Amino acid sequence: MRSDAYTIKDLMIPISEYATVSEDATLFEAVLSLEKAQAEFDHTRYRHRAVLVLDAQGAVIGKLSQLDALRALEPKYAEMQSGDSLARLGFSRKFMKSMMEHYKLFDRPLKDICKTAATAKVRDFMHALTEGEYVEESAALDEAIHQLVLGNHQSLLVTRDKDIIGILRLTDVFAAIFHTMKECFV
Repeated sequence: MRSDAYTIKDLMIPISEYATVSEDATLFEAVLSLEKAQAEFDHTRYRHRAVLVLDAQGAVIGKLSQLDALRALEPKYAEMQSGDSLARLGFSRKFMKSMMEHYKLFDRPLKDICKTAATAKVRDFMHALTEGEYVEESAALDEAIHQLVLGNHQSLLVTRDKDIIGILRLTDVFAAIFHTMKECFV
């Protein structure tokens, strides 16, 4: 296939191959779902890094990323963050370490923290989807790249009409672009 012919449909992962859990699932159930999806996925491709969260009707309402799962370990992060990374805002490592001490983050053994977090509900830590996280299957790849870059997204949900049919991951788009670059010099 010529690399300039890549389409969203070519690069997306069908929704049936992606890890999913209900919004009522626990964090532990989400981790097990992700582990199962990774084991069953094509091992020549990048592994999944998120779990899609479904409502009672089976509609995708959010994503639980690896970072969201780590945030779930320490509920005090909700007090500290409004969604932006502190490092990206220019805070030093020393300042961030002082915040750990001030808020008494991770002040218990890791096993205890994990045991508590494992029973937390996914809906409490998932990332709710925004309008900018959907792309139509027939859209041009450059439109999807634009959304990924400007939205700072790791993935986009691919739609056909109003149905979600897949997920377009940043890693797969990057691999296609990297392949195109290589073709330019070979």
